[in-house]
Amino acid sequence: MAKRDYYEVLGLSKGASADEIKQAYRKKAKELHPDRNSDNPDSERQFKEAGEAYDVLKDPDRKAAYDRFGHAAFEGGMGGGGARPQGGGFSGHGDFASAFSDVFDDLFGDFMGGGGRGGSRQRAARGADLRYNLSVTLEEAFSGLQKTIKVPSAVACDACDGSGAEGGAQPTTCPTCSGMGKVRAQQGFFTVERTCPTCGGLGQIIKNPCKVCQGQGRVQKDRALSVNIPAGVETGTRIRLAGEGEAGMRGGPAGDLYIFIEVAKHDLFEREDSNLFCRVPVSVTKAALGGEIEVPTIDGGRSRVKIPAGSQSGRQMRLRGKGIPALRGGTAGDMFIELAVETPVNLTAKQRELLREFEALSEDNNPESKSFFSSVRNFWDSMKS
Repeated sequence: MAKRDYYEVLGLSKGASADEIKQAYRKKAKELHPDRNSDNPDSERQFKEAGEAYDVLKDPDRKAAYDRFGHAAFEGGMGGGGARPQGGGFSGHGDFASAFSDVFDDLFGDFMGGGGRGGSRQRAARGADLRYNLSVTLEEAFSGLQKTIKVPSAVACDACDGSGAEGGAQPTTCPTCSGMGKVRAQQGFFTVERTCPTCGGLGQIIKNPCKVCQGQGRVQKDRALSVNIPAGVETGTRIRLAGEGEAGMRGGPAGDLYIFIEVAKHDLFEREDSNLFCRVPVSVTKAALGGEIEVPTIDGGRSRVKIPAGSQSGRQMRLRGKGIPALRGGTAGDMFIELAVETPVNLTAKQRELLREFEALSEDNNPESKSFFSSVRNFWDSMKS
């Protein structure tokens, strides 16, 4: 099978610049890499073909020879600067590894955490984010509050000003990785990048570690923080305090503190979004005759509610604006009173006598019962027929 033109393989025109050649190979290598084309049995051949083309065109002398003589420049010992021995311009694993490593950082730098050949020195490690679970009452969620919490955390060491070095001396560049924080090793086709074992990826070492923090630049300590809990919070609300998390290693920036709110259950009220529900028991007589009841509100006040005559269990009355305020402003929710008609117990003889008399006179006063039992009789009659 005849070799394809190297420029054609990379999708370039003759005379392409070095940058254009590198960019074209980078694109092709990403597109054709076998790990990303497991369903294409021809991808490995195409991938190697692109590497072979790049291996020739990246070298100015070999590119000049190829531009003049084509593939013949590397066959039969034909001239041209930088010509390779017979067997083609892409001879074995060494050339492939060389071609591939030139664009290794561009292809996989993001996955390996940066730190390429021209990369900058690793920055001091950022501290971890912290989570604090805070339980508040429903009354506190209604009104909001200022609360002081104690957070166990790592803070900057005072003895070394967070540097980790005795007397606050500055760390020195790691000799193993030259400050990169990573070291490389060639393994077959690939260049493998690992965290530097000497400095742990920081790019710096400390010759005389601080005796207080053992070179960490931070110590464990409980901190008291004042937290503003806004009105309207609910279970799951998250409050972020920037820079109040764990201190970074050797002067690195601190993480953040996340406070997760949990609103405790209430004995009287149930919450649904910004609305409140309160179940209020009423006597049979009050439900039948109507009247007024006094109910509590979440702000500690009282409201009088009128009960219509003939009210049934489950009937709701709304108190507008007596719910929980919206977290980010806006109208407060409502409060719903749900009636629970209560059947009397432990009756006296006189009460029983009056209720039997009342029952004898109330045949037409229970429309729901009358309708239900009428449907029951119709059901039984239909089953008989």
